[in-house]
Amino acid sequence: MTTYVVRRLAQAVFVLWAAYTLSFGVLYLLPGDPVTVMAAGGGDSTSVTPEQLASLRTRYGLDRPVAEQYATRLGHALHGDFGTSVHTGEPVGRMIADAAPATLELTAATLALALPLGAGVALAGTYTRRRWAAQLLLSLPSAGVAAPTFWTGLVLIQLFSFRWGLLPAFGDGSAASLLLPAVTLALPAAALIAQVFAKSLRTALAEPYIGTAVAKGASRLRVHFSHAARNAALAPLTVVGVLVGHVLAGSVVVETVFSRNGIGRLTATAVSAQDIPVVQGLVVAGACAFVLANLAVDLLHPVLDPRLTATGPKAVAT
Repeated sequence: MTTYVVRRLAQAVFVLWAAYTLSFGVLYLLPGDPVTVMAAGGGDSTSVTPEQLASLRTRYGLDRPVAEQYATRLGHALHGDFGTSVHTGEPVGRMIADAAPATLELTAATLALALPLGAGVALAGTYTRRRWAAQLLLSLPSAGVAAPTFWTGLVLIQLFSFRWGLLPAFGDGSAASLLLPAVTLALPAAALIAQVFAKSLRTALAEPYIGTAVAKGASRLRVHFSHAARNAALAPLTVVGVLVGHVLAGSVVVETVFSRNGIGRLTATAVSAQDIPVVQGLVVAGACAFVLANLAVDLLHPVLDPRLTATGPKAVAT
């Protein structure tokens, strides 16, 4: 177990380092002058004077050798310092910390809706003996994945806010204002969970141990929901880690559509203003959330399947 945990922690640290290094390369080293981009702020770069460019280069250390810039920025990032915003002058870490609670709240609400919905559709679709019902239930995930997030959000606003007046259209800090954005993100997330769980359940139901359980007199309900569902849960559990990245990416659109302040809206603002220090801080923060979620999922795997720590993942896979 210790080796398993140490291996997963090492992988998590490597992913964070890779995310930081790639973002540094993309934002600071690719063709183009990042100082001119930051000084222009999405506007006309010809209006920026050479004195302003020289001042920014000195301020952000961009007049130093690339290796020194990388080492200095990486050292500061390890202490949580991603510099200051070009446009607001505020520390990037504080801007992210101020925006994070709203997005974490949205992520928690999304997963709380998506997990039971996706699992319920998969269980019902694979359990029913009515062919038309199974086809209907198992075709819903494809429709949910295909529907664009912004379109779903606009339809929900039109129906539940403007036509029926049941829920607020825009974020006002209340619990009711969280429901529509969470549903918008939960529908495609639930669809993905249902697709993976249904396929895993069908595979599990074809395994020899299911026949053994039936031969011993276990009821169909017990075989389906206890024996098969438990062994099939590893695949959707892995998807949950990926869904954190999906929700963070979707929050850019959803928080803009529903006028909610959060990481997504901060990302949209920073990208449109070409605020490079904020963008890099957000990339690393997003990678952190993704890594922590996947690390939690990896550490839960041995709880569901002890063979992972006894013989290793490869042995289980075979």
